[in-house]
Amino acid sequence: MQYLERAKLGLVKLNVNGRDVEIGDDYADGSLLWALRDGAGLCGTKFGCGVGICGSCTVHVDGRPARSCLVPVAAVADAEITTIEALAGENGELHEVLRAFIEEQVPQCAWCMNGQIMTAVAFLRATPDPDEDEIAAALDANYCRCGCYARIRRAVARAAKALRGRSDD
Repeated sequence: MQYLERAKLGLVKLNVNGRDVEIGDDYADGSLLWALRDGAGLCGTKFGCGVGICGSCTVHVDGRPARSCLVPVAAVADAEITTIEALAGENGELHEVLRAFIEEQVPQCAWCMNGQIMTAVAFLRATPDPDEDEIAAALDANYCRCGCYARIRRAVARAAKALRGRSDD
């Protein structure tokens, strides 16, 4: 109900990266992807396939990964939304998953990277000590045009070690 009342006033309010963000009501009936990119100016969430298959638009909704191209804005009006922009701290410090992707030199075209990273962050939160098979299964539904899957898996394993406080051997 609150969502519809705000939309009638010309604004929709979302909680994005711990802050209230107001976007125009022209995004009220659309997908979260475009509300974030165009409405809130957060372009880290990438458009890929537009039908929820590739995973490049993955964000967190209440801590869980979600394909933002499929999520209606109305469904997340009272949710906590986290985008990749939240993974870089205010002082420039990087989340361990971001750091690991850089150290493993994962990105090539970067079409899928933000979705891969957001999926990995949620996965490692739930599975802090994964084995290779668990990492592969967790990221299986995220596509990479460049075929960087081995580097992606190495980066996730590296991040898991770092998040557990271990150094690389």
